[in-house]
Amino acid sequence: MSKSKQAIGLGYNGSNAPSVVAKGFDGLAEQIIDLAKANGVLVHEDPELANSLAQLDVGEEIPRDLYVIIAELIAFAYLLDGRFPEHWTMPEGRFFGQA
Repeated sequence: MSKSKQAIGLGYNGSNAPSVVAKGFDGLAEQIIDLAKANGVLVHEDPELANSLAQLDVGEEIPRDLYVIIAELIAFAYLLDGRFPEHWTMPEGRFFGQA
């Protein structure tokens, strides 16, 4: 038996923690994913994380125990998009395969 597809969209408005802004399963999940991709939003596939986030309602903030993983995903998304914190400099040495 195949599992249903799920999508959970997170947003951050600058206060407190990121919260669930979209949530759907099966066909609605496909629509959420397609809309995210069409708008340049990073889509990260992680069934375990998705299962944890699927327990939340739309508008609910992520729990404290997910702060680190979500922060790492946001930081990685910014890096992929070429955005860096103000006054940040590239560390010396290897970075993504560069010498």
